[in-house]
Amino acid sequence: MPRVGLTAAGLTEAAAKMADEVGLDGVSLSALARRFGVRDASLYSHVRNLRELRVRVALLAAAELADRISAAIAGRAGHDALAAFADAYLGYAIDHPGRYAATHLRLDPEEVAATGVDPSGPRRGAELTYAVLRAHGLAEPDLTDAARLLRATLHGWAHLERTDAFSHPRDLRESRTRSIEALHSLLGNWPARSEPARTDRSDSEGNPRP
Repeated sequence: MPRVGLTAAGLTEAAAKMADEVGLDGVSLSALARRFGVRDASLYSHVRNLRELRVRVALLAAAELADRISAAIAGRAGHDALAAFADAYLGYAIDHPGRYAATHLRLDPEEVAATGVDPSGPRRGAELTYAVLRAHGLAEPDLTDAARLLRATLHGWAHLERTDAFSHPRDLRESRTRSIEALHSLLGNWPARSEPARTDRSDSEGNPRP
């Protein structure tokens, strides 16, 4: 019999919290069972395996990140939207490192559908990214190139800030502000292509991950 109060949603929330505490790789069904004070077998009434649990955490985190970004950029445009996007993204990545790591998992549509969880989080995140970048006058394939640049820049910044790797005494917030200003300038002056663009990938309307 399933333990009263033990649900897939509750396990997902607990796993997400554990991921932030010990890292995504440190999350296991055994550790989660101990946290709930039950046997491992009790969890299998709610999640099939560790992979499904991680998929659930990834979907939860993607939705949380999209919600945070959406609220931050509402009513903003241009540089202000880009700065708000960056602050929201970095804030989530630094505050919730385990959940953030889960957003990088490659998710198969079939395994996502099998969870019964709202799958829109990753798509909304991509749409918000492209919306901010379209305001800089970019179109495909430059749009996806710029999205990858933005994602790589923010990911790197989040990792370095979270691990306290910036050792120079220069104020970190000031450096972040200037970096976003530089990105805004670059996006508004995107270099022209010197050769025909490849067209063998979906554009942003196909909702790929940048």
